[in-house]
Amino acid sequence: MEIAIEIVALVAVVAAGAALGRRTGVPAPLLLVVVGIAASYLPFVPRVELTPEVVLVGFLPPLLYSAAIKTSLVDFSQHRRSIGTLSVGLVAFTAIGVGLVAYWLLGSLADADGQERLPLWAAFALGAVVAPPDAVAATAIAKRIGLPRRLVTILEGESLLNDATALVCLRTAIAAAVTAPTVLHVSTDFLRAAGGGVLVGLIVAVLLAKVRKRFTDPVLDTTLSLTAPFIAYVAAENHYVHASGVLAVVVTGLLLGHKSPVIQSAASRISERTNWRTIQFLLENAVFLLIGLQTRWILDDLAESPLSAMTIAVTTIGVFLTVVLLRPIWMFPVVYLSRRMLGRSSSGPVSVPALVVLSWAGMRGVVTLAAVFVLPENTPHRELLVFIALAVTAGTLLLQGSTLPWLVRRVGLPGPDPAEDALQEAAVLQGAHKAAEEELDRLVTSDEPEEVVTLLRQRGEARALAAWERLGRPESEYETPSEAYRRLRTAMLQKEREYILKVRDEGLVADEVLQRAQIALDIEESILDRAEADDVGGQSEDLRVPPPPGGECEHLVAAPMVLSPNTPEGCEECLADGTTWVHLRLCLDCGHVGCCDSSPMRHSSAHFQETKHPVMRSFEPGENWRWCYVDEKLG
Repeated sequence: MEIAIEIVALVAVVAAGAALGRRTGVPAPLLLVVVGIAASYLPFVPRVELTPEVVLVGFLPPLLYSAAIKTSLVDFSQHRRSIGTLSVGLVAFTAIGVGLVAYWLLGSLADADGQERLPLWAAFALGAVVAPPDAVAATAIAKRIGLPRRLVTILEGESLLNDATALVCLRTAIAAAVTAPTVLHVSTDFLRAAGGGVLVGLIVAVLLAKVRKRFTDPVLDTTLSLTAPFIAYVAAENHYVHASGVLAVVVTGLLLGHKSPVIQSAASRISERTNWRTIQFLLENAVFLLIGLQTRWILDDLAESPLSAMTIAVTTIGVFLTVVLLRPIWMFPVVYLSRRMLGRSSSGPVSVPALVVLSWAGMRGVVTLAAVFVLPENTPHRELLVFIALAVTAGTLLLQGSTLPWLVRRVGLPGPDPAEDALQEAAVLQGAHKAAEEELDRLVTSDEPEEVVTLLRQRGEARALAAWERLGRPESEYETPSEAYRRLRTAMLQKEREYILKVRDEGLVADEVLQRAQIALDIEESILDRAEADDVGGQSEDLRVPPPPGGECEHLVAAPMVLSPNTPEGCEECLADGTTWVHLRLCLDCGHVGCCDSSPMRHSSAHFQETKHPVMRSFEPGENWRWCYVDEKLG
């Protein structure tokens, strides 16, 4: 019962802290760390100790897997140079740099205190412990403050892979306590861990993909998904393979996430996404609370250290500053040299403001605290090394995590533009609708009911039009057709649900039948809720969309960016007929202003059909995008 109560209390505090963080605007990781530190001093809170086994086997695999399945393999590949230099080069650089500083500081200060010096292997072990930034902290705060997606991808990729490098460095440092490692031994160990982890991840991903293709039941498929990170981790870490379980989990997650549209049904993907979001929310927030809860007992153990308070303070501050400063010291020269030696990467150069933000986004997390407990019990000054790991973790979370939003605003780094996202989504859905219509034309025969074909065309078109309607309109001015449909259909669904509940209470129909009916209503309502949540609640002042991968078509290149409208007050035909419009479009050949396809009369498309003028531009305030009717391309 005591354990059950503690787990319930932990989950309740996590949920309350996350909710409070959303209301106050304070990132949940920072808030929960502070709550954990304060709670550790309450007399009724039990002593909580994170063991390496709990973190490295219980927390780390599901956290890494949940992040990996949502990471784009294409984006990951595009930024592989940046990710590689941070997850391998920077971790090794930090481990060596921190190790040298700790060895120098504790060596000289311990001599002054008349105490045993810190061995070189233990100093490098400490460097490996504090070297890797945390996967959860970096991405949670980065997404919360609206960093550009490119930086979020780099931080995610770095955080997914750097734990493997750090754990290999830690294992090598601890082994050095018995035998002096050679360069060949270290290189072989790293290649075995990295190569073996990647190979195991590939094998596990292929096998699970084959099995999951045969599972059509979402419950069974989600169950297998929940076991995937542990299968990959255990397969890699067993004593026969002795590879990196972290890399195996990451590779498995990246590949299964990339292949999910092929190997899973839509229902399975929805179920998996919902379950992993819940698990990730609980685990990542519980991790930060648990970090804070370590504070009291670590300080109690530190009080028994024979070292003086001055030695402890100077060493801790010195290591903390070294951890913070080594990241920019590595990043700026390495980026410059890589450009000079290797040329620009496929994703383009990283700007100076982006480098500044990346160099400050080095928050440490639970892996640092877990790894420090791997140190042998007889390690000299182990209690101080544990405290330093806690100080670096809590210090980077509170210092860098709390100041990162200010830094992003200071350097003027723009985040993702919701209006631009909506525009690109509309263009993609337009292309998908065209492909679907072509397939429908191929499949339809004279025997098909005409009303069915018409309904299919209308449903496909409605999805594409709903995306266009979210662009360039003040919400208070008028209601678009999609909004009207959503409002009316929601009211109808509510009345349908009331009827089903009435039938249920009367006991006239079997409960299983009623549950199936309610599920059908819930699915439709969830689609309406999703559409409402995705609406853009404002306008972009300057909406520029990069040209498609193949470049703009000849019509977009030839068309002017602006042209004087014939009827700036609105749609020419609607003004003459007395009808209303939803959005306005400007023909860049003749200046005709017509209404969009969401409008009842569709005068803009009718103008194209009549004149064959290929390019129109949005005539909505704050928008700067064009559309080619001929090639169906966005510019």
